[in-house]
Amino acid sequence: MAKIKVPAPPVPDQLKPKPKRPGKTYGPQTPVEHGAEAGASAVGWIDERTSLSGGARWMMFRKVPKGTNWFYTLGSATMFAFLAQAVTGVFLAMYYDPSPKGAYESIRHINDDVFLGEFVHGMHKWGSSVMVVLIFLHMGRTFFFGAYKYPRELNWVIGVVLLILTMTMSFTGYLLPFDQRSYWASIVGVNINGTGPLVGPYLNDFLRGGPYFGATTLSRFYSIHMLLVPGAIAALMGFHLYLVARLGTTAPPWLKPKTAEALREEEVSA
Repeated sequence: MAKIKVPAPPVPDQLKPKPKRPGKTYGPQTPVEHGAEAGASAVGWIDERTSLSGGARWMMFRKVPKGTNWFYTLGSATMFAFLAQAVTGVFLAMYYDPSPKGAYESIRHINDDVFLGEFVHGMHKWGSSVMVVLIFLHMGRTFFFGAYKYPRELNWVIGVVLLILTMTMSFTGYLLPFDQRSYWASIVGVNINGTGPLVGPYLNDFLRGGPYFGATTLSRFYSIHMLLVPGAIAALMGFHLYLVARLGTTAPPWLKPKTAEALREEEVSA
């Protein structure tokens, strides 16, 4: 009885060996080559299951208007200042004690005893001022360049909210060392908030955590500074970047758009 040969099933393209490139030797791979191949395989494995490469290309590879200059980097600089604040704040929170008796001593311990503690604390302290300056410059650039107009009105509103949250984070963080200067300065700031119309007295009681300025105020400022405001800033910043990528950036105001006749002349000359 004759045997019937069954054709082999087709091999998927993913399982076929890649064609060898001419002029390249295919001997034993070095550890560096093995590592590069493993890294590429891991990235491909993740991308196949998440499709993140499409979103990354959409965010990074996009056209920018002619005349883009260093003024357009103020938003990115503000974002990196926030990331620096978040990273240094996490390390400081490992040693900080949010209590009236332990707050000042924990800051002294960070500066005097912890390895690189004074450096990290200085980065966090002066980084807050840098972030405030950068966000004001970014808002000023957006206003004077007319980037708040249609269709970017929502992005402007989000930027204003981010500005308010940044000031709130700076104000609540100022009390955390709980020394004489931060204590009395925070009392003045809370009392100024209390003079606002309608919501002023309620905001005053909310910030104090009661009728008096004390231990509850410190823990409330700490929770607002560490949990509430950074989470809101991160979420709004992500939405802000999405709108920037979707709507694009505006050209500088000193560049006027070309007329139809000028564009036709360029096409003819090309």
